[in-house]
Amino acid sequence: MQEQIKALFTESIQAQIAAGEVLPAALESAALRIAQALINGNKLLCCGASSCHMLSEHFAGLLINHYETERPCLPAIALSAQAMNLSAHSTSIKIRDIYARQIRALGEQGDLLLVLAIDGNEKSVISAVEAALTKDMTVIALVGDDGGELAGLLNTNDVEVRIPAKRPSRILESHLINLHCLSELIDMTLFPQGED
Repeated sequence: MQEQIKALFTESIQAQIAAGEVLPAALESAALRIAQALINGNKLLCCGASSCHMLSEHFAGLLINHYETERPCLPAIALSAQAMNLSAHSTSIKIRDIYARQIRALGEQGDLLLVLAIDGNEKSVISAVEAALTKDMTVIALVGDDGGELAGLLNTNDVEVRIPAKRPSRILESHLINLHCLSELIDMTLFPQGED
């Protein structure tokens, strides 16, 4: 069993090294887009498919509170994954539209949508991106595998951070590292620290 544990750590480390080789430009672009939108007075809406939703809440919380350094609050909203929170008539709302309806209600031109997915074929995330595009929002998509249907929805204004992995657990681990990287880059951009 201990050899299996070591193999899991090795696999995770190798996945992160591979991601570190291919993702810096996409992460830099995503961080700069988020920072510029916030400077312009816009907000960031965040959502994630199934197991990724907790990460979208985590990222919104880091922006609203802080990452590692105290700073002013930044406008970020984690969209609700709870159908019951939408309305008393939520039974008539398809689960695939749970984020899309919130984007239609809260999203404005110039806002950003950050979505997290495993393979890019999750219907709730696809519907969310479609809703954001109708609002002229920029999309930042963190996804694994081949990007799935989600990759085909993105245009040149959007940013795709595609993790070079197929295994869901490795993709989730990369998502967390990427969100922490974005948090640090956003803080460095908006609140640069002088040399001591």
